[in-house]
Amino acid sequence: MLEQARLAKIECPASVLAERFAAVRAASVARAAPLSDEDCGAQSMPDASPVKWHLAHITWFFETFILERFEPGFVPFNPAFRILFNSYYNGVGDKHPRPQRGLLTRPSRAEVMAYRSNVDARMAVLCARPMPAEFAVLCELGLQHEQQHQELMLTDVLHLLAQNPLLPAYSEDVSIPASAPSPGWQEFSASLTHIGYDGTAFCFDNELPRHRVFLESYALATELVSNAEYLAFVEDGGYQTHELWLSEGWDFIRTQNITGPLNWHETKAGWKQFTLAGLRMLNLDAPVLHLSYFEASAYAQWAAARLPTEAEWEHAARSAPHLPQLFGCAWQWTSSSYAAYPGFRAAEGAVGEYNGKFMVNQYVLRGGSLATPAGHSRPSYRNFFPATARWQLTGLRLAR
Repeated sequence: MLEQARLAKIECPASVLAERFAAVRAASVARAAPLSDEDCGAQSMPDASPVKWHLAHITWFFETFILERFEPGFVPFNPAFRILFNSYYNGVGDKHPRPQRGLLTRPSRAEVMAYRSNVDARMAVLCARPMPAEFAVLCELGLQHEQQHQELMLTDVLHLLAQNPLLPAYSEDVSIPASAPSPGWQEFSASLTHIGYDGTAFCFDNELPRHRVFLESYALATELVSNAEYLAFVEDGGYQTHELWLSEGWDFIRTQNITGPLNWHETKAGWKQFTLAGLRMLNLDAPVLHLSYFEASAYAQWAAARLPTEAEWEHAARSAPHLPQLFGCAWQWTSSSYAAYPGFRAAEGAVGEYNGKFMVNQYVLRGGSLATPAGHSRPSYRNFFPATARWQLTGLRLAR
């Protein structure tokens, strides 16, 4: 959530809020549309969630944090949902264990959709009434939260379908943007600059406060590392050369028997990649995806470069806004640990649990992927995952 001091500054006419609410909610349903009921109910690993659970949880958010607070005579749709679809908000109460979300065969997908329709109708009534300023702020937080889950719906279902020996496609229409054939370097002089959100619209609390940082001169690659470039690393024995790897990373790939990016398949016909569009020949011009932090770091060592810091990435994104592939291709690992900015303070109450309590043992990623909803990310946006995460659409951009 935003700093309390900025809550009252965010204004949104009721008609605009209602229109935006309907559009974002419809986008979630559209992302689930190609999936069967069986697809929506399965969970491929503890870190992922069933699509049905995502659809229910993002509805739970509006019911729990908005309807319960602002709706006269509030009555929950189903009291049991308060526990079933609570993700990690200890301030709300008990939670169903995350690794067991795939065991929730009930409620059915149809019941979840009825839950969504009920909450949507009740939210529409409130959106049409004069409401306190904080109502619009919490609605926007809920919509931004829903857009985050829209991306997770696709990455989680991609991991799920990859476990099926039939390797079925989510949709034949999904494509991965290609890289330029001749990437170069963008130079930046040493400077005292600022990072963090600097606008008046929405941002997450972990993007604040805006603060000064000093940067030495650096260069950032103009393109993301491509499949062709990463394949050269693989074929050069990158996964067998311990000198390239952080100690924990070397242990990770050895114990997990990792010899290449997740979803790569070596076949007689050549390298293939499992994507949302199914199993395809590896597009050598596309950005490499599904890398852990450890793999990104090892590649950078092999390429005689390094990963950028998050301050370098944000400074470059602001200084050179037309730098290719900043957004819409792959989340880009940085070498920065996920931590609070100087002066950070979480909001009071359960919504204050949104980001702050996860600021440990994770690394920051910047940019946005092909699954990120359009307009959701921005230069100050801070994504974060553990160093071992591979199922997300994560790639890398080199620095030096």
